[in-house]
Amino acid sequence: MTDSKIKIESLYKIFGPKPKSVLPLVLEGISKQDLLENHGHVLGLKDINIDIPSREISVIMGLSGSGKSTLIRHINRLIEPTDGRILVDGEDVLGMDKAALQNFRRHKASMVFQKFGLLVHRTVAENVAYGLTVQSVPVEEARERCQKWINRVGLSGFEGHYPSQLSGGMQQRVGLARALATDAEILLMDEAFSALDPLIRNDMQGILLELQEELHKTIVFITHDLDEALRIGDRIAILRDGAVIQQGKPQEIVMHPADDYIFDFIKDINRGRVIEVKTIMTAGETVKGPDLNHNVLLEEALQMVSDSETREGNVVSDEGKAIGSINLAQIVQALSRPSVEVGEETRYR
Repeated sequence: MTDSKIKIESLYKIFGPKPKSVLPLVLEGISKQDLLENHGHVLGLKDINIDIPSREISVIMGLSGSGKSTLIRHINRLIEPTDGRILVDGEDVLGMDKAALQNFRRHKASMVFQKFGLLVHRTVAENVAYGLTVQSVPVEEARERCQKWINRVGLSGFEGHYPSQLSGGMQQRVGLARALATDAEILLMDEAFSALDPLIRNDMQGILLELQEELHKTIVFITHDLDEALRIGDRIAILRDGAVIQQGKPQEIVMHPADDYIFDFIKDINRGRVIEVKTIMTAGETVKGPDLNHNVLLEEALQMVSDSETREGNVVSDEGKAIGSINLAQIVQALSRPSVEVGEETRYR
């Protein structure tokens, strides 16, 4: 079981002149609209409880105004909460004094911003070295570490260029290299790829996944794009109006949307390229048919099972041990649109 790195507990954020004074109203269930119209305050976050595992990519997503960027800025206290706790390795970030918080930001949590956040008067190498300079890392060591990450993100030869001489994708590579150079355990990425063209964005997602396979950072990634969330996220939390509507592994959310709002997010995705056979297999059963690795996507499994005489196959672990079975009917059903469970009622779309 993966250890928890960050625990967000009962977190509230209210924007306005006297947020503490209206917190009781929020706790009693006042609507966001009523809070704004009758009390002049804006509800940013409402009772957020998220457990972020170590060494995984946790995606927080939602539409504009859902509170996702507000939430990630609480983790390193760029925004102060109205109430709640944020624990990192068991230590409450909200209880840190100025010196402890400064040390936390310098050494433990790096951030990559949507608008790149590069220093325009500094070169690529100087931008990547910025965090190390703040950490007072010796010049020669800083130079070596910076060059390593410049090379890793594909910017070799651009060390002396300024941000204005780079494309948007290249600028974001600089931002990523700068965050990685500090060797922080936590990487906070606030819509880091949202400003990029689709092809460049896809390329950056691939770079992030390749680096994560090697580095195993604890990454909190903010996005409004479900395809991006499904591609990179080990876990996903979906926000609406400052509250968590559903959270879990991508497979769980795609297979079992909690309500109509979540359904609207996932209804048009290609389920065959998201759902893995282990999610829908019949556990413990073996059949006559081809072996399919448990991580095989339904799109590939459909062809393999359709081509078999029995129209079924065995699901096996990475070690080749049979752990279950799957048949053509199960695959076809999983590829169809999901059901939406509301209370005890189940509606099919």
